[in-house]
Amino acid sequence: MNTDKIYAEQIANEYAPKQTSKAKALKRLDAKAKNPANIFAYTFGTFSSLVLGTGMSLAMGVIGGGAPLMMAVGIVIGCVGIVGASVNYPLYKKILTKSKNKYASDIISLANEIINE
Repeated sequence: MNTDKIYAEQIANEYAPKQTSKAKALKRLDAKAKNPANIFAYTFGTFSSLVLGTGMSLAMGVIGGGAPLMMAVGIVIGCVGIVGASVNYPLYKKILTKSKNKYASDIISLANEIINE
């Protein structure tokens, strides 16, 4: 039957050695260049927002008993969180530029090979 032949080809393709194309290698290099900046931005942004939320909760009296000292501490902690969230994007761009410069020659040479084929 024809379906048996198709099924056999699918099984054989699963076990055949994989050949990586240049386009896949280019995508992998591009991801390798962008991943450090993305990981940093997500981690630092999450941490900064948690610090901001903690400060806001202290300032509003949700945690800390609502004492005037806790309000002042909450405002300071909230400001630290705001600064962290504010500098996240410029830091992301700086890390991304540095990482792109690191892999630029490899990516450009591989892209030129693909274009010239």
